[in-house]
Amino acid sequence: MRFLKIAKNIVETIAENAKPHSQTTQPSQPTQQPQPKVTEEERDWTDEQWRAYFKEILNTEFPLYDIKENVAVTDLVGFANDEFQLYKTRPTQAYKAEWGQPYTFLLQQAGIPKGVVMLGKGHSHDSNVKYLIARMYAKKMGIPYINFYTQMPNERDYVISRIRKFL
Repeated sequence: MRFLKIAKNIVETIAENAKPHSQTTQPSQPTQQPQPKVTEEERDWTDEQWRAYFKEILNTEFPLYDIKENVAVTDLVGFANDEFQLYKTRPTQAYKAEWGQPYTFLLQQAGIPKGVVMLGKGHSHDSNVKYLIARMYAKKMGIPYINFYTQMPNERDYVISRIRKFL
């Protein structure tokens, strides 16, 4: 019974698509998602401009946190012989904290780390070993790791909501 209904729908669809369209009919165009309004100036910001933008957001929207910039991974985990393996494909390769990318921003309360905000260019920074090490050590310490791609618009409301979600 259900098979007949499906077959009927297929036949009707084929018949509908086989009908000649009048010349006044506009060709259908794929629907596009609305793109956020981003000026060229925003896309071409320097690293310093992005840092200043995020620092201003963190200072004004998250006043309960002390903000530290460019924090070395070892400032959080220390210089202990703390090594771990990142890749299953290279199990003998150990990665140390000092090889990690410094955290762009560290949010603290009473000297206790509460979250890390990392800025990076392109999606490739997610697979960069330095960023992976920084992310894994943050995870190991139970600190939320929040990354933002600087080639994206990063509108203020989006940045605020995303940080709040992680914290």
